[in-house]
Amino acid sequence: LPGFKEIHPMVFSGVYPINAADYEHLKLNLAKLQLNDSAFVYQPESSVALGFGFRCGFLGLLHMEIVQERLRREYGMDIIATYPSVVYRVKLRNGEMKEIENPAHMPEPNHIEEIHEPVVRAFIICPNEYIGDMMTLVSEKRGSIENTETLDTRRVMMTCILPLNEILIDFHDRIKSITRGYGSMDYEPAGYQVSDMVKLEMLVNGEPVDAFSCIVHRNKAEARGRALAAKLKEVIPRQQFAVAIQAAIGGKIVARETVSAFRKDVTAKCYGGDITRKRKLLEKQKEGKKRMKAIGSVRIPQEAFIEVLKA
Repeated sequence: LPGFKEIHPMVFSGVYPINAADYEHLKLNLAKLQLNDSAFVYQPESSVALGFGFRCGFLGLLHMEIVQERLRREYGMDIIATYPSVVYRVKLRNGEMKEIENPAHMPEPNHIEEIHEPVVRAFIICPNEYIGDMMTLVSEKRGSIENTETLDTRRVMMTCILPLNEILIDFHDRIKSITRGYGSMDYEPAGYQVSDMVKLEMLVNGEPVDAFSCIVHRNKAEARGRALAAKLKEVIPRQQFAVAIQAAIGGKIVARETVSAFRKDVTAKCYGGDITRKRKLLEKQKEGKKRMKAIGSVRIPQEAFIEVLKA
């Protein structure tokens, strides 16, 4: 039809049933939601960690929250949602332009010329006394302020340009917290801008875990990697060998935590005697753990994934 434009999703998130047996039930309920919501799109995807689920596209944050709440309340689904992401435009060295909404599909760094991230024009209304704190928040989220307008004697409206990726999780909550509930925000798409974005991968015992991959700005990658590694250290069960948890950008490790190994006291039966006997037993144990680490694999329980994604 003339003048008709197809709606394109701006925010993507993986939705998985906590119980794998509910996959078909989830598929049916997503189809029902799509019947009365043409802006909602989904397609099947699978994850080594979370099993079979769906990659869902939403118009924005509110739309995403409404769909997830409807699945839980109206259809009684017990679901887990992955970290939301946006659609990046990746320009390759051969001139080709790709749209990437899943970090797992990001090309290798040596093939990338530049990455464009979506930005929004946000309109933030807050009381006069909180304008300094709001400016700090916008700066922290890599935003810039275009204009400040006085609405009345008590309120101002700031017009800002912000990366969509930065307002996905806690931005609205931070506004409410800073302004004691008096602040509000509205936003509209404002195109794309070139940014120094990188793919952050989490490695457990040297193996990448796709469920925790994300695309972040280079300046924030190390802090996010450290936070994820620390959280994973809390939830991954101890093994008979030390387990390394690493955050990597390309081939460079930017953060690391180690889950210490169980240690059997092999010298418990040595009462006194020559110290060389104890040393031999400890060396033997050390060699055994080295062999075990070389051939052993770490199975991360699904509860650990759910714990980290909920955090």
